[in-house]
This record gives sequence, C-alpha cells and structure tokens, in this order.
Amino acid sequence: MGYMSVFIKRYKAKNGATVIQVVHKKGRKVISTSHIGTAHTDQDIELLIALAKEEIQGAQLALEFEHAIANGIPLQAIRTYSELLWNTLGYVYDALGFSLTGDEVFKKLVLARIIEPASKLDTIRILDRLDVVPPSNSSIHRSLAKSIERDYRKMLSACCFARTSPHSLSLVLYDVTTLYFEIQKEDGYRVPGMSKERRLDPQIVIGLLTDRSGFPLEVASFEGNRAGVKTIREALDTFSRPAMT
Repeated sequence: MGYMSVFIKRYKAKNGATVIQVVHKKGRKVISTSHIGTAHTDQDIELLIALAKEEIQGAQLALEFEHAIANGIPLQAIRTYSELLWNTLGYVYDALGFSLTGDEVFKKLVLARIIEPASKLDTIRILDRLDVVPPSNSSIHRSLAKSIERDYRKMLSACCFARTSPHSLSLVLYDVTTLYFEIQKEDGYRVPGMSKERRLDPQIVIGLLTDRSGFPLEVASFEGNRAGVKTIREALDTFSRPAMT
C-alpha cells in the first residue's frame, strides 16, 4: 500500500533560479506537486520555503522551535500526558471484561506494566509521569493481596475464554519462560532451576496457554526447578476448570 508523505522539494532551474515545490507521495509514487515559486536570492528562497511550510501545515499552528533555538531560548518539556496510549489500553482492558475485578488500582498497575515494566515503587513514578493519579504504595500492596484472595487470575482467564470461538480453540499453543528474583534465600517456590537467561538466581517458571491466533487464555506459575514439559498438563487442567464452569 505505501504510506503518505509530504516534503519540500528544492532544485535549480536551467536559468540558475531556485524552484520551491511541495510534493505529496504515496510510497514511491508522486501523487501531486504544488509549485510555490521561483527565487533568485537567498532572501526569496527563505520566503518561499516559509510559504511551503505554511501550505504543509494548513490550519495547524506551528511551534516555533527553530526560532527559539536560533535565539538561544532554552526549551524544556515540563510535563507530558500520553492520553491516546492510556485511553487505548484502558479501552482494550474494559472491552476484554477485566474491569469485572472492580479494582481500579489493579487496572493502573496492569496498564503501567504494559507501558514500562518496573517495580511496584517505580510504577508510581511511571504513572505520575503519564499524568495519571498514582496509587499509594500501601494501596498497591492491598490490591495485590486482594488479587490473590479473590483469584483475579481465574477471573481474567474466564474473561479471555468468553471471547474465544470454537475454531480458535481447535488448536492451543503453550510455552514457558522463567522469571528470576534478586533474593538471598530460596523459599521452595522461588528456587534455582533451568534458567532461560542462564542465571543462578532463585526463579519461578511461567507457562502461557494461547489459542491458535496467540490470544492468551491462561497463565500459570510453577516452582523454579520444575521442568517445562511437566507443567503443560497442570496448565491445561487449570484452564479447563474456569472454561467449563
């Protein structure tokens, strides 16, 4: 298909004058060319280029960055708000039915981790940088405790299953990875094992079950020394329980 692009074309005519044009392209194909003018002096060239920029921008207001930089005016972004990104992720989260948990803090943690995976404390900084009101550290820990108590994983898995079709479930895919922890002592769950990253730290094994299109259906975690091939049966059993209820 190719993408649309627009740029200012500047070239020398046979008489030595400089021609300024605005060119619209789709991929490698020129769609249209707008002749701005012909200049014989540097001053006229600057004027025609300014006119060409105005044509490209249309009714949009331009930020005078070049003027500020040329005059030594320091520029600094005070704050940014990724509204489109945040709203898009929030829409998908709600469309999948994940708001069933009724936990707004948990939703913020999930979306923030998609944008930039980080620790719980650092997630507060990420949300604040996105201009989203961040939860407190104690609120985060209460939400995580609630996610275990109410078994959010089972609830979200059921939401995913509700949005699949019999055809998509005619073939399921499964893979595992490892997640290591920087802790001093193992605890029977976080233990050293066959690491995907070739590390010796305590770890856990994460298994992900998807439909034939790669849409996630179930995620499960296992002891760090559990062989990946020995987890698939348990993952399938875990998935089949919410799927059949």
